[in-house]
Amino acid sequence: DRALLARAITLVESSSKTRRDEAREILEALAPKAGGSLRVGVSGSPGAGKSTFIETLGMRLLRAGKRVAVLAVDPSSAVTRGSILGDKTRMERLSREPNCFIRPSPSAGALGGVTRKSRESIVLLEAAGYDVTLVETVGVGQNEIAVRSMVDFFLLLVAPGGGDELQGVKKGVVEIADAIAVNKSDGDLKAAADRARQEYANALHYLAPRSRSWAPRVFQCSAVEDEGVADIWENVLEFELNAKADGSFERRRREQAIEWTLGVVEDELLREFRENDVVQNALPVIKERARKGDLLPGAAAEELLRLFRDAR
Repeated sequence: DRALLARAITLVESSSKTRRDEAREILEALAPKAGGSLRVGVSGSPGAGKSTFIETLGMRLLRAGKRVAVLAVDPSSAVTRGSILGDKTRMERLSREPNCFIRPSPSAGALGGVTRKSRESIVLLEAAGYDVTLVETVGVGQNEIAVRSMVDFFLLLVAPGGGDELQGVKKGVVEIADAIAVNKSDGDLKAAADRARQEYANALHYLAPRSRSWAPRVFQCSAVEDEGVADIWENVLEFELNAKADGSFERRRREQAIEWTLGVVEDELLREFRENDVVQNALPVIKERARKGDLLPGAAAEELLRLFRDAR
């Protein structure tokens, strides 16, 4: 029931106090039915062609008989906190397929290229029976680390022709990638894509390997022409087979469960802090003192934390 699934995701994404217990009850009931999909994160700077790549890959997977879920995270405005949520428009063909479910969600200021409730959404998508979960991140370049803690395979998508190819994507993101794909390798950009692929291949050569059992590769592809996309998916399947054989697949998921636990603790502590009446009453005065320079930021933070601890 796609409408019910959408409502369930809306429920777990809600920040309402009255809906948290209901969301937790749903997640606990569905958790035993989750875990069956292959989770693939797709990240890259704006303009790398993430949505087009996901649509092309998604259509291929559907033709192969897979049920595909796409969790697409759009950046929220720092001013209005709103989000365009245009991924369904960009993935027009995929959004019409009955065996594909696309869920655009706002980042709501969360770092890491994902939302604070992305893990919970993945549980719901897997419980609904989707075989492959594709997580498209915001693509801010430097803060994509969080998505690595919730997917099995992390693909970094880059575009050629941007000058020094490694300037647009930080070293930390390259280090966590299980594969890198230079997209838009067609037409006038073909030569630039060839150079970019070589640059990234050289960069990977000098980075310390994260795993003894897997060496990330650099691919070229054209999502528009559907060239090279099949090779990338074969690499994902090879990774899955290899990781399950050496035990690292389940080991990574167990580690992710711990990271999820600690993340929930942090979110709950921050929520309690923000909802604390004593903190809220003192906040305007402390903010004004900090604004005037009467109180240093560090001292202001310590005062707020002291009030919070005493109130508890």
